[in-house]
Amino acid sequence: MSKFLKLGVALTLMTGAAHAEGFGLGREALPEEIAAWNLDIRPGGIGLPEGSGDVWTGEEVFVEKCAACHGDFAEGLGNWPKLAGGEGTLDHEDPVKTVGSYWPYLSTTWDYVNRSMPYGNAQSLTPDEVYAIVAYILYSNYLVEDDFVLSDETFADFEMPNADGFFVDDRPETEYAQWSSGEPCMENCKENVEITMRATILDVTPDTGSDEEASADAVEAEGTDMAEAEPATEDVAEAEQSAAAPDPELVAAGEKVFRQCKACHQIGDGAKNRVGPILTGIVGQPAGAVDGFRYSKALQAMADDGLVWDEASLAAFLADPRGFMKGTKMSFAGLRKEDELKAITAYLASFPG
Repeated sequence: MSKFLKLGVALTLMTGAAHAEGFGLGREALPEEIAAWNLDIRPGGIGLPEGSGDVWTGEEVFVEKCAACHGDFAEGLGNWPKLAGGEGTLDHEDPVKTVGSYWPYLSTTWDYVNRSMPYGNAQSLTPDEVYAIVAYILYSNYLVEDDFVLSDETFADFEMPNADGFFVDDRPETEYAQWSSGEPCMENCKENVEITMRATILDVTPDTGSDEEASADAVEAEGTDMAEAEPATEDVAEAEQSAAAPDPELVAAGEKVFRQCKACHQIGDGAKNRVGPILTGIVGQPAGAVDGFRYSKALQAMADDGLVWDEASLAAFLADPRGFMKGTKMSFAGLRKEDELKAITAYLASFPG
């Protein structure tokens, strides 16, 4: 008799008397043990714990615990997932699938953040922090205003834009029979299967640091090229234009400062609105003037009052965005150094409208 069979017989003799009530092994799970596994949140908010969180608290928690991968504005960094944007792209050849553009249920967002985030420290968030983070993600997708508060009581009232964009999978009834009936096809099979490309080479795998460093090096090299550009000719008209242009060294320094803005803003030829508006021609431009961009109520109000982005107002805003404009959507903390403010203004001015 094998040792496994002997063990089975021994267990049977030991537990035989208890078979009427069960296997006689283990114990009932404690309530706290069940609660640790019972995490699922279903559509409509079924299973949500009590709690609430507002947009601005969510921004603070998001910047601290989520932005390292997803960016300050949920725009995604490198190949880490974008959580915001993609509105109106689902019918494109290369759709941008984010929480705002694609996910059908808000409960999926809450459940995933609560169950799996932050990366490397899952389930460390309190319910209030999860509510706040989800509120901020909605705000980053322009689905709520900046005074929005999400709670277990209001959760079921919110409907995602793509809630009707999915349909029930009916393949078991409509397709499975085609592939399960009869003998499988064993003709014209491919002889060899070869790996033709790897994910790391295709640049679809997030990389911690190297992409950002490479990008920073490229920007620095670009700035160096700009600083070392050929001087203007002695033509009088060009000389006058050069005298009025920003200092090339200051522009190059401003380009480096602009790295902090690139996640949300584009500038120059071909620039497009992203999380923030394009900044081409912003120096001297009236506030709120970029076509197709949805500004915050706070900025629109100041624009209506005649705010113009001259050097003084830009410096004041970039030094303390929230202090200058209460309710701004820009969560950037601000530039504290005077030389950085001068440099970024010179860089922005080097791109006239």
